[in-house]
Formats: sequence, C-alpha cells, structure tokens
Amino acid sequence: MRLRRRSAPDGGQDSGPDDLPADGGGGPPIGPRLTPAGYAVLATGAAGLGAGWGLEYQEALILGIAALAAVGAALLWTVRTPAVTARREVLPVRVARGDTAHGVVVLTNQGRGTLRGLRAEDQVAGQPMLPVDLPPVPVGGEVRARYRLPTERRGTVSVGPMMLVRGDPLGLVRRTFECGAVEKLLVRPRTVDLPALPAGRTHHLEGPTSDTAQDGTLTFHSLREYVLGDDMRRVHWRSSARTGRLMVRRMVDVSLPATVVVLDTGWSAYQDRECFETAVDTVASVVDGAARSRFPVRVITGAGPLNLGDGQDPERALDRLATITPDVGLGMPRALDALERVRSGDTLVVVAGTELPLPDERLARLRGRFDRMIVVRVGSGAGAPHGVPSLLVDRLDDLVPAWRREAMA
Repeated sequence: MRLRRRSAPDGGQDSGPDDLPADGGGGPPIGPRLTPAGYAVLATGAAGLGAGWGLEYQEALILGIAALAAVGAALLWTVRTPAVTARREVLPVRVARGDTAHGVVVLTNQGRGTLRGLRAEDQVAGQPMLPVDLPPVPVGGEVRARYRLPTERRGTVSVGPMMLVRGDPLGLVRRTFECGAVEKLLVRPRTVDLPALPAGRTHHLEGPTSDTAQDGTLTFHSLREYVLGDDMRRVHWRSSARTGRLMVRRMVDVSLPATVVVLDTGWSAYQDRECFETAVDTVASVVDGAARSRFPVRVITGAGPLNLGDGQDPERALDRLATITPDVGLGMPRALDALERVRSGDTLVVVAGTELPLPDERLARLRGRFDRMIVVRVGSGAGAPHGVPSLLVDRLDDLVPAWRREAMA
C-alpha cells in the first residue's frame, strides 16, 4: 500500500491528507487523534492557562502555554501523510501446530526525508491489536519488522487488517492508515513418521498408475475434465454431453493397500482439548504416511467422510484436517454408522478418547471387513477393546514406539 499526497485533478494544490484514500485497497487515513496522554496534557494546558490568566499566576500561565504548544507541535508532526509503501507478508502460509510462523511488515520510503515515529499494529485471530515497532526508514530505503504469529491451535488464523500508525515523539497524537489486506495462516496438525502397517494381501508398491495395475484391479472412482494426453477410451460421453465439457473417467487401482481412519469427534470422549488435538495429530500422521506412499486413505468422522480428493495428496489431506473441530451431538456411533456405508479396505484405524467406552461388538463385526484393525486411544486409564489390537497414548511422541511395535507384530 502506498500512502502519499495526490495532486488535485485541476492541477491545483494537493488535497488534504484527511481526504486521501490509501492506494492498494486500504482505507482513508484516520486522525490525527489525541492519545490519552495527549488529552491529559491538553487538559493540563487549559487548566494552567485559565488559572494563570484568571489568577494572574505566571508559573501556571507558562505551564499552560507550554502544554498547549506541545500538543500543537504533536499535531503538526503527524498531520502530513508519509510517502511510504507498506505491506505485510505471512511466512509461511501453512504451518504445523506449534511450529513457528511470522508476520513480516515491509516499509519502503518513497519520500525525501527519513521517516521516524512509525509503528504497525496488526490484528491477529480477532485479538487486540498487536504492536510492531518499526525502525527509522531512510530515504529510498526499505526496512522489515518480524513478529510471531500464534500457532498453538489448529485452524485458520486471520491476520489483519494492519494499521500503520504515525505518532509524535512525546506520544500525544497518533494518526493511523489502514494497509494490508486480511491474510490467512493455516495451522495444520502435527505429524510424526509412522511405518505402514502390513496387510494380508499382495499389493503393488509402484503407486496408483494404470500401467502397473494388474488386470481387473482398475475400477471407476470419479469423473474429471479431459486434459491433453488422456486415453479417449475413458471419455464419459453422457456426462460430456450434459456438461458441455469433455469428461473422462478417473480410475483407481484397488490392488493398492487402502487405509480407512475413523476419528471420534465427540467432545465428551476426551479428557481435555489437548487430548482431542493429539487425536487429530494421530489421524494426520496416519493419513500423511499413507498419502506420501501414494496409497489411498479415507477419514471418517461423526459428520461423515472427509473430502480428501483421491486420498493420495498429503498436502490436501493436512489442509482438510486442519479445520476439524470437536462437536457435542456427533461421536463414535455416528462415525461407525458412516463407516458401514464405506467400501472395506485393508487397514482400519480407529482413533478415540478414553472418557467413553467403545462399542466392542460393533468393532468386532467391523474387524471382519478389514485385513488389519488397530484402535488408538488418547488419554489415560482406558481399557482395551476385546479382541482388537489397541494402543494407549497420552502424547503424540508416545505414538511412534507403540505404532512400530504393532507394525512388527
């Protein structure tokens, strides 16, 4: 955003700074306005001037004049609109929970003098304005100021709008300029490297390509728009006629080891918020490991299956898992209902809390639909379901050794 004075359309004098809209989508300047300290000095000046004039008290008169002069000088200091380009960057735009992310304010001085007394204030996640101190900006120079963004909670963090604040050295007057659009920081679940659980079938390890698939292992998955090089034999003519665009069948290799992950999103199933976050991190670790191996994976919650595309894109999967929240009315029973409508796979992973008992009979029936099944319970003091391998973890770091033992079993 550039903040500077504009020439009047008729070539006359510059328009006043209060009428100046900021370029690049920002709002007009606000102020100058007195700060609480400015109001105090103004009141002191008025009282001193009144007392000195009315009571012929010379010291009070001098004090009042000095205070009013200080306020007037502060107004003159801030009245001019700075010729500066300001922008804010979020680096990186995606980050794992607990990792470091920064907002970076970049100022470029396009005026004829060194800019001093500037400060940025950024609003992060709806919290009070975060002050960012800015150093003096030399003529034609650029300065950067970095500040940390909160990443303790998963989800989308709104950053902005940012305000550029110009104040006087005494802190009596401030003038603000809105700059920088609202940007988004996506805080995703933490992940750890988990080995793939061996299944009971022989699978291709080359990835989901039709060239490596055995005869009869390719099946229809979905439709997508035609791209140059697609096999014309896979064009779906009826859908193409209906949409007006050439559509082709997307095929998947069902011989690939498929993983289904069930997450209990019921709030009452977990001891606290951190346990729920660890459960989501566990799901993300399983999904990330399968997707990076180019093996299909699905995630089912009480709200139904998550849209992970073909289930083989780890970045898309982590983006989707970043927005999962606990709920009150949905939980493991609804998730298992949704699982009943899903095609069986090779590995079933059930992730739940420890505050509610698991439906052992339903889990036992589901085990017959999968080559391998494992239950991960997050918390403490929970018993294992009968006849199903179970892991009890309290922190995400506890998952790795327990998972490796299960993989070698």
